[in-house]
Amino acid sequence: MNTAIKNTALAILRPLVRFLIGHGWTFGAISELLKYVCVEEACRRHGDGARALTDSKVTLMSGVHRKEVRRIREELAQTDTHDLPLRHGANIAAQLITLWMTHPNYQNERGEPLCLPMRAHHAPSVEELARLIKADMRPRTIVDDLVQAGVATERADLICLLRCSYISNMPEDRLVFMGNNVGDHLSAAVHNLEGSEPAYLEQAMYFDELPPEALTTLRPELRRLAEKLLRDAYQRVAKLAPPDAPPPNDSLHGSRRMRLGVYYFEEEIPQIAQEHPKSHPVDTSKDGAHVQP
Repeated sequence: MNTAIKNTALAILRPLVRFLIGHGWTFGAISELLKYVCVEEACRRHGDGARALTDSKVTLMSGVHRKEVRRIREELAQTDTHDLPLRHGANIAAQLITLWMTHPNYQNERGEPLCLPMRAHHAPSVEELARLIKADMRPRTIVDDLVQAGVATERADLICLLRCSYISNMPEDRLVFMGNNVGDHLSAAVHNLEGSEPAYLEQAMYFDELPPEALTTLRPELRRLAEKLLRDAYQRVAKLAPPDAPPPNDSLHGSRRMRLGVYYFEEEIPQIAQEHPKSHPVDTSKDGAHVQP
């Protein structure tokens, strides 16, 4: 077993297993889940030829017993474990906030989102935003969802945003966000490790031995920088693919999806790690080499 791959897998699995154990999952449940993943990924390596694979061949590649392979393949054929759709109301609310934060007609001179009335003639309003994203929900229902989630507030006859993104307080929404975001992040990292082209952006900056009071100052500043990055990125993408544009009609190549994410994490440094360097800017978009700024 490759030690570097083993240690990397442990670093990735630890927070997930910690989360699962905290929700009552035992080793038996986790190992059963891994059987599905091993069988599914063994089949996916053969692409369109996966159906022609025998159960014995999948057993050889995955290490899962042949009888289990047959059962799992039958179950996988009846369900789509890759589809993690966001709750419909949350998806609509997220789209509305994104457009609200980035459309120039809904910003003040400082680029901040305007407080909007529910409806207005020939002026920005929540109803107009709902029409632009082709929402199939009443604007009142969308606003109620935003207020309940703590994303917006109503002041007199205006609705004002409190945050720059839709962060739901519903556990099922948060699970979908985590699965999609972390899953795509790992997919980008594996894509780069396998040497596929073009290489995807996958970078991080980290510092050791920072005083806690410094992070108290930095957290809100870094959040504002991240929000600005995502707003600017959305505006650039929206220019090339406007939200109200018809879907592409290219039967030869089809359409594609993308995800750009930003994350932040901090923790106390274990005593054993006190001798590490203080800063490590890293670029893994090519080969994982450390890149100095």
